[in-house]
Amino acid sequence: MVTLSCAVPCVAQSDWVTYGHDAGQTKYSPLDQINTANVDQLKQAWVYHLRPVDQESAPASTAGGGRRMLTSPATPLVVDGMMYLATPYSSVIALKPETGELIWTYKLAQSRFLGRSATYWAGDQTTPASIFFGTADGRLISLNAKTGQPTAQFGENGFLNLKAGMTDDPNKDGRYSMTSAASIYKNLIITGADLPESPAKGPSGDIRAWDVHTGKLVWRFHSIPQQGEFGHDTWADDSGAGRSGTNVWGFSSVDAERGLVFLPFGSPTSDFYGGDRVGNGLFGNTLVVLHADTGKLAWYFQAVHHDIDDYDLESAPVMIDVRRHGKEIPAVALVSKTGLMFILDRRNGKPIYGVEERPVPQSTIPGEHSSPTQPFPVKPVPLGRSGFTPADLSTVTPEHHALCEAMLGTEGGMQSGPLFTPYGPKLTIVFPGTVGVVNWHGMSYNPKLGYLFVNTNELAGVGKVALTKPGIEPPYDRTSPWGLYALFWDREKFWPCQQPPWGQLWAINVNTGDVAWKEPFGTIPELDAKGVHKTGSLNYGGSISTGGGLVFIAASIDQHFRAYAAATGKILWDIKMETGAYVTPSTFMGKDGKQYVVIVDTGGSFFDRTNGDSVLAFALPSK
Repeated sequence: MVTLSCAVPCVAQSDWVTYGHDAGQTKYSPLDQINTANVDQLKQAWVYHLRPVDQESAPASTAGGGRRMLTSPATPLVVDGMMYLATPYSSVIALKPETGELIWTYKLAQSRFLGRSATYWAGDQTTPASIFFGTADGRLISLNAKTGQPTAQFGENGFLNLKAGMTDDPNKDGRYSMTSAASIYKNLIITGADLPESPAKGPSGDIRAWDVHTGKLVWRFHSIPQQGEFGHDTWADDSGAGRSGTNVWGFSSVDAERGLVFLPFGSPTSDFYGGDRVGNGLFGNTLVVLHADTGKLAWYFQAVHHDIDDYDLESAPVMIDVRRHGKEIPAVALVSKTGLMFILDRRNGKPIYGVEERPVPQSTIPGEHSSPTQPFPVKPVPLGRSGFTPADLSTVTPEHHALCEAMLGTEGGMQSGPLFTPYGPKLTIVFPGTVGVVNWHGMSYNPKLGYLFVNTNELAGVGKVALTKPGIEPPYDRTSPWGLYALFWDREKFWPCQQPPWGQLWAINVNTGDVAWKEPFGTIPELDAKGVHKTGSLNYGGSISTGGGLVFIAASIDQHFRAYAAATGKILWDIKMETGAYVTPSTFMGKDGKQYVVIVDTGGSFFDRTNGDSVLAFALPSK
């Protein structure tokens, strides 16, 4: 049975209790039944289909999608003999993790679930164990983990309206949703939100903590400091008032021992023009560390000053231990869309390997005052491409080269520059684009090796900043001949326009700050057939690490699921799935004594037009 006195979700050796396995979001399971010696024998154990039976035979035109399959970013949780996940068909389900048999289902009467995972709370003497999910219409739902029924005393019959106090009209439609799992500390559930990218004014990105029993608000942290609060002076002329963005739409982490919650904030609105928000703009693009019981600021680290490239922090900060000069330092690793990894002392935010403020290209847009410098870690090296020249144009096939060359010459030729080059009045190639080198899936960690694992993309954005229509705010915004969020690629094949590799898997030694190994990640079958190998591919989804010395990851657009040797990067297991799995898997020990690896396989994402509806579990064959 699960202990009921945990400050954070209790982690049994056999369970996967949060998105990142544990409160520190390491995505590391100590299970080692599946290991480097036997992983090549891994076989499918069961499959569960998420699409409801009543939609399988429905006409394609019916409300709710009919035969159309919907994609899911969910990571299944497994706690005390039950598996939990939200489906894209407006249901939460509990399965028997050894067989995939349905235990219970809860159907939303309205709205749907967008969540990348759920939040589990172990319960106490007054309230049973609960599972929390966020919805597309900005509600937080608490369900009894054993029965799937709403927790009656939480909010209003199990529902909490997160829009209240954050938008002008909490009952009005509008984008205020919860797309990533909340964090638990003791009897508090700590929530962020997904908000619009523009205009400048809109819903608040404040962080709040709620009593898990009742849904009563316990504390609120202002993501944009108000008058008299620390950081208010980083917004010239009170330009932060009423501004949106500056929100935690990804995953937060908890250091239970020190009572700290680690919150990665995204950029202020609007994303590509900051002339109306002069200054560094705390706490935009900042790792904010709060005392979890009170919401008071402990320390912060701003990874991007005055962001005008949409370089959110979004993936979970990972709690690690760094062994250096004979001492063990409690640390936190932070990575974002820029591909820069910062390793900080988690007690005070001091960089372990140094951080330098370096000059960066400046904006030439009227009224814009971009930051003259940006922070760069001395170590590790940048994990992604940070610039482009015409000599870098892809030559993987003559046809691809010609397509990219034509794109490069649009409107008289595109300009480019190093990392933090802003979009200018002329079409500009910006590395990375808004998809980022790394996105919400983040990193996994092996504490035995001291390695962090992170899969990366090499994909540029293209665009320019131009005047909007009179009366539209902001007065300037990004645009291009190919749309607002255009990318430098063949959008039919999903091949970037610079030379490969286009995707890589890295292992970073946290005890030295050096690269332990890196490998091209993913394949392009069409290019392999032409003799062009090791290109890597675009990818979207995360890895997990295990005590068996393995790194499990799908994510790549070739629709494969792989296991790598954590120490070397060698592929030890590789299967082709029905469609792509742009998610993070999980692993657990079943009640039958077998270790399972489970993944949601529904396709979709930015790079895949195929669809599925499967939850797949894998295990070693029975002896």
